[in-house]
Amino acid sequence: MEQPKNNLKIVTDKKTNARVILPNMLTLIGVCIGLSSIRFALDGKFEFAIIAIMFAALIDGLDGRIARLIKGTSKVGKELDSLTDMISFGVAPAFIMYFWKLNTLGRFGWLLCLIYVICVALRLARFNVNTGQAPSWRDNFFEGVPSPAGGILVLTPLIFSLTSFDFININYNIVVPFFFYCNISTTD
Repeated sequence: MEQPKNNLKIVTDKKTNARVILPNMLTLIGVCIGLSSIRFALDGKFEFAIIAIMFAALIDGLDGRIARLIKGTSKVGKELDSLTDMISFGVAPAFIMYFWKLNTLGRFGWLLCLIYVICVALRLARFNVNTGQAPSWRDNFFEGVPSPAGGILVLTPLIFSLTSFDFININYNIVVPFFFYCNISTTD
């Protein structure tokens, strides 16, 4: 009797693995930097927290481009990137702002943080669901503000306070979350 063929590979092509590992390593470095920004904020080092978020945004911009350049894209990489965006540009900026000023507002300050994080999650979920559908003109645009830009936008009052630049005084924690889930198209 003939044995059925086993198509399961325990070891895959080493060249493919190396191509997938590099962008994923960059993504993991980005999430570590995002988490470190929370630690900086806990210690009251808000300047370092902002620098960490900006550096995480730089790495976030590079990891996907490098993956496409070296043909190292993967489903795991895409999901890992979304998880990293959620942590680095959703949770981390919310905590930074809470530790900086929003904790003085009590429950309302915490509610603002929760609303912001929920809007980031909804934006990323919508992005993941819409990716891979039929190609169209929308492939060249984001719907809503990209997560790294939103993370930096929500930190704008903190950045202004550190630079003593008082351009406009609005509560970004109320305004920015809704940019994540709006249907305004922004360029890639």
